[in-house]
Parts: sequence; structure tokens; C-alpha cells
Amino acid sequence: MRKFHEARIEERKEAVVWGTGTPLREFLHVDDLARGVVFCMDHYDEYEHINCGAGSEISIGDLAATVAKGVGFQGKIIFDTSKPDGTPRKIMDSSRILAMGWKPEVGLEEGIARTYAWFLTHKVTHR
Repeated sequence: MRKFHEARIEERKEAVVWGTGTPLREFLHVDDLARGVVFCMDHYDEYEHINCGAGSEISIGDLAATVAKGVGFQGKIIFDTSKPDGTPRKIMDSSRILAMGWKPEVGLEEGIARTYAWFLTHKVTHR
């Protein structure tokens, strides 16, 4: 988010993202996690762990495009393939909590908008 924000503010034509953009990741807004924790306190008393996740994944490339749009960056996204991708896929199995009736409420685009608003209010400049 910071990279795209700075690229927009500095009117750069490009922003660089590490890797190929193909790895898949899952994201959950912090407000949904908080609701999930409260839900588990009210509805879950087993000893086995339970995952609280969005249940969907997005490629780093698609995420970069979504974040760029969310911060208003209209330049080109460059993938630096000399940098590592990391694990090809990171998604958790949240089927148990979903089956109990909990579900996330904040979509990715809304979560990015909320996070960017927070960022604009609290950002620290390092220059």
C-alpha cells in the first residue's frame, strides 16, 4: 500500500512488486478477525484449534492491482522476477467456523479502502 501511495504522490509511472505476482494469498480484515474471536468465545469450546479465515484467495498480481486502484495509482505495475515469490499458496481451512455460521463481512476492496483511510491518518514519513 505504501509503495502505491508513494508512487501516486510522486506521480511515478510505475510501481514495483517483488516476484512474479502468481502466488496466492488469503486476506481477512482485522474487524472480521475480531468478530470471529468473539464468535468462537460464544460458540466454540472444543480443544482442537479452529481457523478463522476469509475462505478465498487472490493472486499477488490481482492484489497489487486492487491495492493500486484503491489508493488511486494509475501507473504500470512491474513485477521484479529477480525477487522471491515466497510460498506458492497460503490459504487456511476455515470450513469449521464457516459451518458454524460465522462468515467474514468486510470484502477485500472495502478492507483496502478502510486500511488506506487509516494509513492516511496514521502514516509516518521516513524521508
